[in-house]
Amino acid sequence: MPTPQKLDTHHKALTLNLDASAFGSFAEIGAGQEASHWFFVVGGASATVAKTVSAYDKEVSDDLYGAGSRYVSRQRLEAMLAKEWAQLLAQLSATRGSHTRFFSFVDTVSARNFAGTNDAHGWVGLRFQLQPGSPANDVLLHINMRDPSNVLQQEAIGILGVNLIYAAFYELQTEESFLAGLAEDVVKERIEIDYIDLRGPIFEGWDRHTLLARLVSGGFAEAVFFPSQGPAVPPTEALYKKAVVLAPGYFGHGDASHSQVHMRLLAAAVQELQKELGDAKVAPAGFFCLTAAPIKPNEPAPQVPDLLRRINALLAAGGDVILFRQSELYNMKTLVSRYTQAPVRFAVGVSLMIQAFEGIYGNLEGRLLEALARLLAQNVRIYVYPMTSAELREKLKGMAVGGWEWSETNGMVSATQLRHTAPVGHLYAYLLASSFLVPMQVPSTLSADA
Repeated sequence: MPTPQKLDTHHKALTLNLDASAFGSFAEIGAGQEASHWFFVVGGASATVAKTVSAYDKEVSDDLYGAGSRYVSRQRLEAMLAKEWAQLLAQLSATRGSHTRFFSFVDTVSARNFAGTNDAHGWVGLRFQLQPGSPANDVLLHINMRDPSNVLQQEAIGILGVNLIYAAFYELQTEESFLAGLAEDVVKERIEIDYIDLRGPIFEGWDRHTLLARLVSGGFAEAVFFPSQGPAVPPTEALYKKAVVLAPGYFGHGDASHSQVHMRLLAAAVQELQKELGDAKVAPAGFFCLTAAPIKPNEPAPQVPDLLRRINALLAAGGDVILFRQSELYNMKTLVSRYTQAPVRFAVGVSLMIQAFEGIYGNLEGRLLEALARLLAQNVRIYVYPMTSAELREKLKGMAVGGWEWSETNGMVSATQLRHTAPVGHLYAYLLASSFLVPMQVPSTLSADA
């Protein structure tokens, strides 16, 4: 049985080997057999490992798990889980089922290739029984590997695999304890988990949106994706090769009327990008963007319930949402650029554009200039929507912003009506003249005070 103190990977694997009730199979493709390896090297593996297999050859893999899906995909992971679990029960349930908690651990990953040109990511899954003969439960993860070499990525996968099996059997008291056990010694620095799906009776009381938000707020992921329709997917599947419009904001009101205003502004920005692209076969995708970072310096980070309140209001209005760990626009762009080289447009109000200019950027040697260079590289533009003068003053209240002046037309302030003292004013004028900042009109369906 597990001990109360924190265990390293060696002792987690040994604890499982000494637990006579836990017995299962391993199927690992793409990074060696690193999870099962731990159970062999710590001793006593015969009490835990029923079988381990690695079907690297594509024809062998297709014969075992079926053809027709990408090899590193959720579909392939599901096929592996189904096959391995059915075989495990068929072979052993009659003789061991009354006293054994069965499990099947599977992964299909694309570890770093020799040239370093591939996207190092993968899918990891576990099907397990909490008690002998009880219904099965599933944990499905999408991961991104951060280590710079194939060998280190293999090692990290092995640690994650041991963590997952151990956490499933011994650390299911709360969502927090499960994620903490899963992440121990490997997640954050070496592996990013940007998607999690849980199935089975043991997880019935766990909220999926809360888990996704915790991946970001806990630093396990740089971003997660919340779809308004259909099942959740990793950010890579929502963004892959798409032209996108990102609409960052706080979205604090949370009521239906404000959410519909945001929806119409985002839709107008998507239409503008569609006009830029012309007859592109794939329509641009639009996403609302929230951050789990503090909005202002010296403020605490938002709590998960508050994040979910704002996210769920946008989802209810029909908007798709990406929750980012960091708040800077250039960091959002960097994340999106992992998955698409197509045009990226930000849709912001005048106040948020001013905030971007007034950021501290103390982590960058070039401060504002470097932040803008990172943001506006690779076909990125910023669509700037006008605001009422009253709302602009309210948004800027309490913020350390200075040097900005503006004129207004019918109570509205557009990007072209903003001015700043030199030298920032020269930079702002250049960005406008070069169309890095694109002034937009409020859609006619919105009132002037929306």
